[in-house]
Amino acid sequence: MTESGALPVKADPVLDGELVDDTLPQPRRRARRNRLAMWWLHSRRVPLWLKNKPQAVQAAKDAVACLVMSPVRFLGAVVRGGVAGARWWRGWVTVRDYRAAAEESEKLADKFTEIRGLTLFRWKVTGLVLAGVALAVAMVDLLYGADPLWIAGAGGSIALAILGRRKDGSPGRKPALAGPRTLTWTMDPQVLVDAFRDAKLIGKDESLRLVERATRVGDGWAVTVDLPATRKAADVVKNRDALASALAVDEVQLIVERVRGNGGHAGRVSMWVADEDPYASPPLRTPLLGAAQWDAWRPVPFGRDARDRRIDLPLVWTSLLVGAIPRQGKTFAARLAASGLILDAWVRLYVADFKAGKDWDSAGKVAHRFMAGDESEHVLALIGWLAELVAEVQSRFRRMRDLDDLTCPESKVTPEMSRDKALDMPITAIFIDEVQVPLEDRTSIEVQGKRLTAGEYVGELLTWLAKKGPAAGVVLVLATQRPDSKTIPSGLRAVLGSRFALRVMDWRDSNIVLGEQMNTRGFDSSRLLPSHKGVGILRPDGDTAAGADVLAMTVRTYYMPNEDWRTICEQGRALREAAGTLTGHAAGQDLTPVLDHALVVKEIGTGGGSDAVGELPEPFASIVDYLGDDLGPEGREFVPTAELLDALKIDRMTLAQQMSEVGCRPTRDRITTESGETRQVRGYRTAEIKSAVDELTRQYGNGGGGGRV
Repeated sequence: MTESGALPVKADPVLDGELVDDTLPQPRRRARRNRLAMWWLHSRRVPLWLKNKPQAVQAAKDAVACLVMSPVRFLGAVVRGGVAGARWWRGWVTVRDYRAAAEESEKLADKFTEIRGLTLFRWKVTGLVLAGVALAVAMVDLLYGADPLWIAGAGGSIALAILGRRKDGSPGRKPALAGPRTLTWTMDPQVLVDAFRDAKLIGKDESLRLVERATRVGDGWAVTVDLPATRKAADVVKNRDALASALAVDEVQLIVERVRGNGGHAGRVSMWVADEDPYASPPLRTPLLGAAQWDAWRPVPFGRDARDRRIDLPLVWTSLLVGAIPRQGKTFAARLAASGLILDAWVRLYVADFKAGKDWDSAGKVAHRFMAGDESEHVLALIGWLAELVAEVQSRFRRMRDLDDLTCPESKVTPEMSRDKALDMPITAIFIDEVQVPLEDRTSIEVQGKRLTAGEYVGELLTWLAKKGPAAGVVLVLATQRPDSKTIPSGLRAVLGSRFALRVMDWRDSNIVLGEQMNTRGFDSSRLLPSHKGVGILRPDGDTAAGADVLAMTVRTYYMPNEDWRTICEQGRALREAAGTLTGHAAGQDLTPVLDHALVVKEIGTGGGSDAVGELPEPFASIVDYLGDDLGPEGREFVPTAELLDALKIDRMTLAQQMSEVGCRPTRDRITTESGETRQVRGYRTAEIKSAVDELTRQYGNGGGGGRV
């Protein structure tokens, strides 16, 4: 009873439900025809030539070629069968098996009479058989005509063709000198399998699975295969020379790549074999010669690969290192990269030619800053440029923080921002030819009270710009004819995005340009031929026509002689005059950069440690840095050799040789270990190390002049 006296009423049941919006698109059942189509495209039971139109076209071509060549193949099989039959008959009539057994048992003299008699008997049998066959042929022809003879001849030729068919393990049925197999394996995949076996890339009992049949691509043939289980494509790439030898072609004609992405796996290999040397023909002129202008945000036409595909090089948001021995096309390659930027009126150029030749003179017509020379004064001028660019990059980042997300979506320069005169953030590219000259300069300079060599300061500035400059629109392009670890600091090489290595002396120099272990991946520019001028290995930082997953490729750069280079520079100057972007050196305004070295030092973190450390060679700079106050009056008198080896990570012989060169001789002294024991060990007196450091500091501090920046 409720308070009002009414009876309680039973409530309606509570139901669970879900709100469905009928206005949204609803999933539809896939039609049976669509399911069949999806199964057809993804099923492994359906051959690839029934799924892919190019593969179907190639399969039709192969079928027609097989049909056209079948009479020739049949005739060859009949001839091989006849040869095989003749060899068998000769072995039988000369009692070769019985004679070989007698020779092995050393009883040939005792069995000679029997062998002679058996040989004569078999010759008689052969003669009787031939006479009987001739008589039978004559009687059949007389009684039944020529038709039975033609039928018998056809049957005999088929038998000989079966006997002479190519088959593994059949002696005498493979030519000893096969010659080039480039076209052979396109018609007979077994030849490709044999080549992989000869190169020891697969086992004798293993085979290949054909993913895509051989197709004509450019001036060569392409094929994709799957290796047996546990075999890796990386091993095939690494042993490309062995596979080229097995195919009887030069290694420059063979391109082997691992297929990556959704359509590939670790055991899938793509191959392309050229009909002839793809770099033997004359080089092509750069397509930029006929271009009215170019967009710097587009990759620059750089060259063509072995398949004659155009390779474009991305430059914005990255950097480029070009390395080669002299007279291999290093400067031409760097000028190709510059040509696309020159034809963009909104690009600001810095050009430093330390070769001091005339290769870059035409760039002075468009460059904001330009110089050519190899003296210390030019190195100091370069330091001014780099310090100016460091300050410019920091200024751009500060200004980008104040821009809205529509103008600057990320902390990167966009195409619209680079062409906005009010923002003043154009793409800025600095080209340094023969960069080893400033990096090796030993001029002593003072930066905010710290002394160091000009080369070290240039290296630190370049490293900082390569790290942070690309996002602010600064492109760094360096070219050197001395690609060794002592010339280009490892920290600088590690942050250079794109690499291009023309011919160098050995695989170590190639790895310095392209990156560590690149020779083990099949990319070694020391193997390039001296006659291949302008041919190098490109490791791009971005997409190319070869695909985004391609690690590196061999490229022949476009040909751009001085007259074409001069034409492009004149076109670039005309574009800048029309757009009102001609500044600096090109406009006759060669002003000295306004520098704030305090800001630069703060940003790049240079000048740390003692003055001696900045000027000392290795390993003494590391020794001073490690010992620190121990070299002072209150420090210890003796340091063990084992402790230095552990701290410096070098071998004992190298340390002993370098220390002896400066007069530090090892001695024995007693030390107390952590456990409290006293042991006699070899080591060096800190007083001798301090004296050697002082002497080296005087030598390096006084060498090459000095300067203050």
